Amino acid sequence: MSSRWQRLKNSDFLHYFLRDPVACISFSILLILIISAFSAPVIAPHNPYDQTTIDIMDSEMPPVWKEGGTSNFLLGTDNMGRDMLSTMLYGMRVSIIIGLGAVALQAFLGIVIGLLSGYFRRLDSILMRIADVQLSFSTYMVAIFIGATFQMVFGLANYEQIAAPLLIMIIGLAEWPQYARTVRASVLAERKKEYVEAARVIGLSNFRIMFRHILPNTLSPVLVISTVQVANAIMSEAALSFLGLGMPMTKPSLGSLITAGFEYIFSGSWWITILPGILLVVLILVINLLGDWARDYLNPKLYKG
Repeated sequence: MSSRWQRLKNSDFLHYFLRDPVACISFSILLILIISAFSAPVIAPHNPYDQTTIDIMDSEMPPVWKEGGTSNFLLGTDNMGRDMLSTMLYGMRVSIIIGLGAVALQAFLGIVIGLLSGYFRRLDSILMRIADVQLSFSTYMVAIFIGATFQMVFGLANYEQIAAPLLIMIIGLAEWPQYARTVRASVLAERKKEYVEAARVIGLSNFRIMFRHILPNTLSPVLVISTVQVANAIMSEAALSFLGLGMPMTKPSLGSLITAGFEYIFSGSWWITILPGILLVVLILVINLLGDWARDYLNPKLYKG
């Protein structure tokens, strides 16, 4: 354990990371947001999932710094009387889980299909044509079709129970071609190198060569794509919530919170939409900034200053 820590302390990764103030600040903010989100049951002042603790008479109370605000609800309450701070923490946890889950599914499908397409030339045309067809449909078009179909078949009440895994599946299935194309390009470059030829000569199986030898050399671009795709998945969920096909209000995400308060923004209760919107923007921004830093660090042609 100590030797691993010593290698990390002496690594170029930590050296260049600590020299970049934007990366350090972005990572610190992201770490605080993630810890706060997953610690919501412990640190949140109220439980927005417990209907017995919610009073509709407390609805649309302003933040504590505005006239009429109270210290019981530091950031005010929403139209249902739920504490905004608590609901935002729980909602951010849902958004992060959906983002990570969707990217995990995208990466799994894209890596497997990209490896098969790049290594087995006979499968290349078929798999890449499937990817082209997939890319011809936007994420939102696929999500609207599947989400509306599930709501119609299972009903709104049952849809609420499967909303999170369904959104993970929808966003994951809609975005895998980006991983597949990136991995395929890397495999095409790697499969002609000497270490692959040597592995074939000693009799290793094709799948062992792909997953044990070629795959590790294709992961750098995959890591960069993943940081961007997490942000995109969170944004996709927010957009779908705005269309009424995202998370239900009983289990809110940041996107559904923004949607719920949108109709109140001009009536004076701006905090119901603005505060979750600010939190969503900050979350997306720090993820994208870390993705930009990772792209620069993993690109050997760029000067690491």
